[in-house]
Amino acid sequence: MPELADSLLARARDIRLVTFDVDGVLTDGRLYYGEAGETLKVFHVQDGAALKLLREHGIEVGFITGRQSVMVARRAAELGVPHVFQGASEKGIALNTLCSALELHDHQVAHVGDDLPDIDLFVRVGLAIGVPNGHPATHAHVHHVTAVPGGSGVAREIAEILLRAQGRWPFDASIS
Repeated sequence: MPELADSLLARARDIRLVTFDVDGVLTDGRLYYGEAGETLKVFHVQDGAALKLLREHGIEVGFITGRQSVMVARRAAELGVPHVFQGASEKGIALNTLCSALELHDHQVAHVGDDLPDIDLFVRVGLAIGVPNGHPATHAHVHHVTAVPGGSGVAREIAEILLRAQGRWPFDASIS
């Protein structure tokens, strides 16, 4: 992993919750349709392992997405992601609910997004993270843009940043 800015690491030390948009972050943003008309999504296996790793090390994980999808519910259940807000036209309301339930403040939250509806969260949270394939306007509102594009291991990259910053990365540097 390349050297990270001190300001990014300082923000990452306080994070107790990471929320992810789904389409364009945990997927590449493209929608696939099956023969029966169902929407299919492709998730990266490294992201699944990373989300579990975050939870194992005391960092809560949630999905806040504007779309409604059986595939998202299935993936969240498979990974044990307990906080899932689908069809969230106003993502700030979902974040308020989640922070209240977990007794967290905005500075303890990281949000990862790729599009204009994520900006409302980017300006609130302690660590705002975008993806290189996100809408260009979002980049002015984030503290960090991942090296990998959405759907290609974004959560894996973020898990390493957070856990290294908090001194909890469980793997030898030569393996990362």
